[in-house]
Formats: sequence, structure tokens, C-alpha cells
Amino acid sequence: MPDAAVPAVPPTPPVALAALLAREDLGLRQIAGPADAATVIHWAHTSEMADPYPYLLGGELLLTAGVHIPEAAGSGTYFDAYVSRIVEAGGAALGFGVAPVHDTVPRALVEACDQYGLPLVEVPPRTTFSGVARAVWQLMAQARHTELRRVTEAQQSLAAAAARPDPVPSVLRQLAQRTGGRAVLYAPDGGEVASAGRLPGPGAGVEVGAALAGLVGVVRPGGDGGGSGIGTGTGPGPGTGPAPSSASDTVAGVHLAAYALGTGQGFVLGVAAARRDPGDHTIASVGAVLLSLLTGEHQSSTGAARSSALVRMLLGAAPQEVAPLLDPGELWVVVHARPDGPAPDAVAASALGAALGSPLVDVAGDVVRVLVPAVRRELDAQPGWTCGVSAAVGPGEWGVGDAQAARALSRARATRAELVRHGDRPGLAGLVPPAEAAAHARAVLAPVAANPALTETLRTWLSLHGSWDRTAVALSVHRNTVRQRIARAATLLNTDLDDPDVRMELWFALRTE
Repeated sequence: MPDAAVPAVPPTPPVALAALLAREDLGLRQIAGPADAATVIHWAHTSEMADPYPYLLGGELLLTAGVHIPEAAGSGTYFDAYVSRIVEAGGAALGFGVAPVHDTVPRALVEACDQYGLPLVEVPPRTTFSGVARAVWQLMAQARHTELRRVTEAQQSLAAAAARPDPVPSVLRQLAQRTGGRAVLYAPDGGEVASAGRLPGPGAGVEVGAALAGLVGVVRPGGDGGGSGIGTGTGPGPGTGPAPSSASDTVAGVHLAAYALGTGQGFVLGVAAARRDPGDHTIASVGAVLLSLLTGEHQSSTGAARSSALVRMLLGAAPQEVAPLLDPGELWVVVHARPDGPAPDAVAASALGAALGSPLVDVAGDVVRVLVPAVRRELDAQPGWTCGVSAAVGPGEWGVGDAQAARALSRARATRAELVRHGDRPGLAGLVPPAEAAAHARAVLAPVAANPALTETLRTWLSLHGSWDRTAVALSVHRNTVRQRIARAATLLNTDLDDPDVRMELWFALRTE
């Protein structure tokens, strides 16, 4: 079999042999080989082959009842060859079942396991091999659940750290705490921007620190890719093209990892830890994504322009003045989007903004608002989101566009459409001077103007052709609430809402208020 086709150990967490031996229901007992707490097994496999090597992948607890053992095996080299082949194949331990073939574990097998350093476990008659295998998978499931919970908690703590006033140091502190080591953010020139935690390993600080800095140079765009014994993550290996996005190494017993941040600025995250658990790569990757957002925001010219625009607006500048700092486009559209699943977080909102082509994103409860230059392109529906899009508006009409997008989103939710655009086609309303239309709208709606809930319910109900159920969905209220509000509006307006002429006049007023 070619080397490239040799399967690796499974992606499930390994199980400590000591944990399996601790199961009282199994009654297992180690009788030979090193009693190392670090010994782990990746799966259990049963075989009665005299040479199990071709059937082992590495990391197994090999279970056998000794059916393959010849009668004269104790006086020859049979056990020596048998155990050496298991060790050569990468077997983690050997389990020998007592009865029905053998009353005791052969003495020569015990000596061979001691000689080759292979843990030998005695399986009592009451314990079946299938029971041992089931226990292994149960322990794996428990380990997997524990690891997933640890990763989830780490992700939540990293996201919370990114929202603190000092986000970069906070994220690094959380990374160092969660991985049990040191986390360092390196600048494009190789210098340390910020760090947290301590380098593990007594007396190995200088060596480990230098090795981590060297590994960082491998993944940085334009790095020389020097060094040996470095395992790279995604991306080509050293010397074959662009630098890999991540790389790992082990120096002086310390596990090192480096992650190139996706900002295009050359920042790199380095992590050093005394041990590497299965979820550590995921945790560090989440930290790298958050640091990419943080460094990209503060270092890019776009981020500087956004900060400048925000400061100017807070100091009283008009939207028309700050709009050129955000984008050269003169017209904008406002998008209101609501996810099909849980409430959006900052990462999901940023991803939506990137898909729409704008970094101007705001999370307001369960709705994400995005301000998009209208010159970019026609906005398409986004998988997993329900969207409402305003008409193209100038900077001075961003508030109008925000209201249009909110109404479009309500209509999209009510009609179960992926995306609804605010209608901006010219119509009869364009024949009436805006000032006169606004005055007429104020006069018509004056009886209900003091109650925004009635006005919004009336607007939504009319837009949905008088559907009680769809209006209730759009407003997230009970259908009886919709009926009560519409009845109250009809009473205050002193009009018949079943009259199409009345509905038309009210709709005109609501659109121009």
C-alpha cells in the first residue's frame, strides 16, 4: 500500500488505557508492559491471526483468546515474533482473554510484552470482547462530548473577550488560559504586538520562544519557509508557493502552532502549550478569526475611514458629508436581515456583510442591518437569511431607507419569501407634490398618529391584503391582537376598512407620512 493511502487514526478522541482499566464492570488487569498513564487507544480490534500486522492501523487495543497459539509456542520464538509484529504495526495494547482456550495468560507472552514494552491486559472469563469494545466506544463518546463542551465554552469566552474595551489582549488571555500555555500576536515585521500566558517547560523558555518565532515566519505571507520538522496545516508546504495558513511543531516537549491572520497585513498568531488536546486547534482557529477581524478593522484604510466617519457624525456632521469616507457611491440601500436559526452574533453579522459587499454592519436584537452602496451590484437572496431591502437612497435619507427595509423584512417574513425589495416604481403618488402629500397624510392619519402600534399594524395589514394571520406573523403578535388593533383604528378613523377606496386612501397616506 502506498504511504499516501495509509489511513490515519480516527478523528475521535483517544481513550486512556487507565480509564478502561478503571471500569469495575470489566474487571481488566494489566499484567505486563509499562504502566504509563499517557498510553491511549483509538479503537478495539479482535483478531486470532498469528500475524495481525496486515490488519492493524495503529493505536488499537488488540483482543485475542489465543486460538492461533500452537501447543509448543512456549518453548520457541513464537511470542517474540507475535508481539514484535504488533508493536511494529503501532498497536497500543494487547488484551488476552482467559478461557475457553487458555486457563491463564501464557508466561512467554507476558515476558515478550515486557521485553517490547507492550501493555498486556488480562480479560477475565466473565468479560466478552464485545463488552470491552463497547466500553471503549462509550469512553470515546464521553470524551467527545467533554471536548465539544470545552470548545463551545472556549468559543463563547473568546467572543465575549473580543467585545471588551481591550479586545486583542483579552482574546490572547483567553487563548492562553484555554490552551494552558502562551498566546502571542506577532506584527508583520516579526515583533510581538501583545501576548498573554507563560511559555511552558522549565528552562526551555528561550528555545521555545525562538522556535515559535521561527514557526511564525513560516506561515507569514512572504515567509522563507525555513526550518525542519514543521508540520503545515492548510496551504502548500514550505518552498512550494504561498505560505500555509497554519503550521505546527514540537520543540523541547512543547507543542507550537502558528496561524496567519486573514487580514492581508501579515499578522500571525502563535500558541505554545505543554499539551495538545483534540479541540485546541479549533479553539486557536476561532481566536485567529477574531483577531483577524480586530486587526483588519484597525489597520486597514477602510477601518480608518469608518472610524473617521463615525467621529464626524458624533460631532454633528451631516450624513452627506461623511458618506464619501465610507464609499464613493452616492446612493445606498439598507438591508434588514433575520437569520432562519438562532439570533445572530457579531461573526455571523460580519459574514453577511461580507456576502453583501459592505463592512457597515449593525446587530440589533435578532435583526442585522447592513448599509450597502447601491453602485456595488444587485443584491441577491442570502442562504439562511430572510432579507428586506430598501430603495436606493441618498445619505440624507438613510433613515427613510431603514424604515423601508424594516417594512420589506416584515413582508418577507409574512409571505415566507427569501428577499423582498421596497417598491420604488413611479406611480400616481408622484403626481402629487411631496409637501401636499405629506400634509394630506398627516390629516388623514391624525386620529391614530399618537399610537405607533396602530399605525404600523394598519400599514402591515393593508400591505398584506387584510390577512390577519400573515400580519400577526409579520408583527410577531397574536392574530387576535391584530383584530383588536384594526378594529380600534377603524373606530378612531371613523371609517369602513372594508371599502377599497378607504383602503387606497389610507395606503397612500401611510406611504407618504
